[in-house]
Amino acid sequence: MTETSIRIDGRAGCITLQRPDALNALTYDMVLAIEAALDAWREADIDLVVIDAEGERAFCSGGDISEMYASGTRGDYDYGRKFWRDEYRLNAKLFEYPKPVVSFLQGFTMGGGVGVGCHGSHRVVGESSQIAMPECGIGLVPDVGGSLMLTLAPGRLGEYLGVTSARMGAADAIYAGFADHFVPQDQWPTLVSKICATGDATLVEAAASPPPEGTLATLQPDIDTHFKGEDLGDIQRNLRAASDPFAEQALKAITRNAPLAMACTLQIVRRLRSATSIRQALDMEFRYTYRAMEQGDFIEGIRAAIIDRDRQPNWAHAAPDQVPPVDVANMLKPLKDAALNWENMS
Repeated sequence: MTETSIRIDGRAGCITLQRPDALNALTYDMVLAIEAALDAWREADIDLVVIDAEGERAFCSGGDISEMYASGTRGDYDYGRKFWRDEYRLNAKLFEYPKPVVSFLQGFTMGGGVGVGCHGSHRVVGESSQIAMPECGIGLVPDVGGSLMLTLAPGRLGEYLGVTSARMGAADAIYAGFADHFVPQDQWPTLVSKICATGDATLVEAAASPPPEGTLATLQPDIDTHFKGEDLGDIQRNLRAASDPFAEQALKAITRNAPLAMACTLQIVRRLRSATSIRQALDMEFRYTYRAMEQGDFIEGIRAAIIDRDRQPNWAHAAPDQVPPVDVANMLKPLKDAALNWENMS
């Protein structure tokens, strides 16, 4: 079985992720294959694109970072930088695609999965959907264009989701702007068949129904209060001063994640509040990911979470309130000649 099934079915170009045993984690070859299909279908006689995945557990749990870790531990950072550069090009193409893109997001949709599944025009979630940007837990910042989505979320929700890696069910994903429509999952096969046969993306909205109740809308006032701090230390102090269960849970999350990554995430989300293009977000994200293995906590984060699985990372900074502003500035300063060159990335 290939990693990705790419085909034309009726009026639709169809992309199905086929690594269910690996939670459909995105490999470098999958990135290139999806991009090639999108390029070919721009002028093809189809009306829309459908993206889905095999298996019940995940649409896509993120990027396959095993090779990044292996090369990074050898002091070779070029593979990771190439992966991110090409992945970000795909993310931009999905966001800017001239035809409707309909995605079906069952189970885990996280990290790189958000970059494939959440930039389209019609994003469908169901009962099992769990969407998140968990990068701070492995020493990265929310990337693949996810920082723009965090920026556009209501109030301080972007800061909260970014630094805590909180997961969103269907209703919360719709509320935060990561999804559009809830459709019960037993209806998905029939809906996909109709969409492919007709090329009519409006069938998605017609099939949608109210999702099970979420929590983020109710928590919005608390999120806005606690996450309005100027920096990560302010947010930590705000949470410590509160005694409610939400604050306790959020504090636990930020004391677990990588302090440098969280501090940079706050800066990225806030710098992008005036952004007008996903390319601005990807440019900013690439500043961090380009440096993540050599200067950041990425290698240690992967070791603790994936390789040794001891869940005891030795972060470069001891606590969220101990990240000097200069360290954040060094991770996010312009890359000059190494920056993404969109003229050469079409």
